[in-house]
Amino acid sequence: MEPDLFTAAAEDRQEKDPSRSPLAVRMRPRTLDEVVGQQHLLKPGSPLRRLVGEVAGGSDEDTGGRRAGGGPAGPSSVFLWGPPGIGKTTLAHVVSQATNRRFVELSAITAGVKEVRAVIDGARRASGGYGKETVLFLDEIHRFSKAQQDSLLPAVENRWVTLIAATTENPYFSVISPLLSRSLLLTLEPLTDEDLRGLLRRALTDARGLAGAVTLPEDTEGHLLRIAGGDARRALTALEAGAGSALAKGEKEIALRTLEESVDRAAVKYDRAGDQHYDVASALIKSIRGSDVDAALHYLARMIEAGEDPRFIARRLMISASEDIGLADPTALQTAVAAAQAVALIGFPEARITLSQATIALALAPKSNAAYLAIDAALADVRAGQAGAVPPHLRDSHYQGAQKLGHGQGYQYPHDLPGGIAAQQYAPDEVHGKRYYAPTRHGAEARYADVAERVRARLQGSGGEGTTD
Repeated sequence: MEPDLFTAAAEDRQEKDPSRSPLAVRMRPRTLDEVVGQQHLLKPGSPLRRLVGEVAGGSDEDTGGRRAGGGPAGPSSVFLWGPPGIGKTTLAHVVSQATNRRFVELSAITAGVKEVRAVIDGARRASGGYGKETVLFLDEIHRFSKAQQDSLLPAVENRWVTLIAATTENPYFSVISPLLSRSLLLTLEPLTDEDLRGLLRRALTDARGLAGAVTLPEDTEGHLLRIAGGDARRALTALEAGAGSALAKGEKEIALRTLEESVDRAAVKYDRAGDQHYDVASALIKSIRGSDVDAALHYLARMIEAGEDPRFIARRLMISASEDIGLADPTALQTAVAAAQAVALIGFPEARITLSQATIALALAPKSNAAYLAIDAALADVRAGQAGAVPPHLRDSHYQGAQKLGHGQGYQYPHDLPGGIAAQQYAPDEVHGKRYYAPTRHGAEARYADVAERVRARLQGSGGEGTTD
């Protein structure tokens, strides 16, 4: 909705006394060049550049009736998709500040069809009466029902409004197809530590921010980046809290201790590029291998709290599922792979639950490193030069002249035999009879041990005629 008298008065007070606004609000970029991250969306000619450039370029009358910045091609409605705190609302506000258009902001949390229709009616009046176009920023659009989203269709299709919609949910699941097809989907990427570091340092010195009132030591900055978790809003909020506490104590530096007290988060001793990164990751895997589920969860929590990349954790779990569990529980790898896929889709904070489930399942699963030992033993022989010729009856016999070379002669087709096993040599002479796979009797691998024993006996021409099941 457009601001009422009370909202306008509050905004006027904040403009006269910026300290009334949170630091995250004061440090909002005024131009696209001040935006942190998202450079893939801010290249020359990009939809956002065109929208801001076109808006800033003046009215149609200023350009002889042409749309400024876009020629005959008008601006596109856009969907901004990404996790919280990475700049969706910021980008919309940059547009609002650069615009000569009417800018209206709604939140799907509080607005409904009535409010949407009021904006659309106002847009049509402004366009017809004053030649003024309207930009509508709709936050949290995934919270709108199908009927509420339907109410936007005529306005977007006829360009009564240019829609900028923000969502943290996958639009392909949460937004109706007709609305998506009439808009551009822009995917925002998570902010890196370097992005946030630049933002924090600007906030420390900028007149709109802390104006040099305090400094931020390296250890405090590192803790701030970890607790921010890629969220710019959270980073600036924590910086403001720490700065307030430091100034209240008469200190010109935000000590690590002061920040910990301000945000009620202890600094985890964990260097994502150093020893702690590898030591804690090693402890997690060794705790899973040792079946200590509680210790495994402790190390998992330390990695999560320190801001470790959840994809790194998921990769370690997938390796553990094969290296330490293997066929003792064939579902362990499936669980780990599913966890990795889920983590890639949802990210933190929800990914902590998925990682916990996978860690618990792996820690409590029966253990076997037989698959790990088997491939390493086979590799050792190959690297030692024990890679003899493929037996003639196993060689490819499909090409012309292969039969003259004796390829494929004497091969027994297992499916034609009782039990589906042919007593013939498969390995090269150099390693014939070698046993690489030594299954344990742990969990489900006991079954594989029995099968392997029966099959090996059949391959040697002994044993019964039963199946391998």
